[in-house]
Amino acid sequence: MRKKTVLAAAFVAAAALTLSACGDDTAKGPVADVSAPAKTKAATVLDQPFTKPDLVLTDTHGKKYDLREQTKGKPTLIYFGYTNCPDVCPLIMSNIAIAKKSLPKADQDDLRVVFVTTDPERDTPSSLGAWLKAQDPSFIGLTGDFPTIQAGARQIGIGIDAPKKEKDGTVVSMHGSQVVAFSPKTDKGYLIYSEDTSPDDYTKDLPKIIKGENP
Repeated sequence: MRKKTVLAAAFVAAAALTLSACGDDTAKGPVADVSAPAKTKAATVLDQPFTKPDLVLTDTHGKKYDLREQTKGKPTLIYFGYTNCPDVCPLIMSNIAIAKKSLPKADQDDLRVVFVTTDPERDTPSSLGAWLKAQDPSFIGLTGDFPTIQAGARQIGIGIDAPKKEKDGTVVSMHGSQVVAFSPKTDKGYLIYSEDTSPDDYTKDLPKIIKGENP
């Protein structure tokens, strides 16, 4: 595909309207026309990057975690989802975990993969920690109050709705399913990955992301 860059503002307009119900297709919100953002290989590259969310939440050890401060200067992938999701969330995290294992040990140690829950009432620090440990023990899990999480997601164009209980008793968390990659050189988010990104895609791109380069 031709390599193009797109405006962050255009992506925000599209992504904010595209929510995943994680397994319940009937519960999906309106789907935006996302044909505008041009893709280069697996990633959508922004020429006006996102600033890393200004988020102070609680990690899986129950300690305060300042996202900007504690990932400063580190290649960082950020995803908003929830542990009770039956399909999209575990698939995305698994794909990243598989790709991460292909990296040299030093690069694995440098990479930060941050999972921010969209269902904080159920995703306690301990339950979030247990779920992420099964994916990759190094993954960082964050929880807190929903309004703070929602505001942080909006800063990088991710739309999320408060969890809602369906008639059958299941709880659905509507959220954007994009992964945003941040450069260690600038701490800016230049790359967007969709839920369709494969382990091979991440395997090809992660070495460049770690170096602060665009794929």
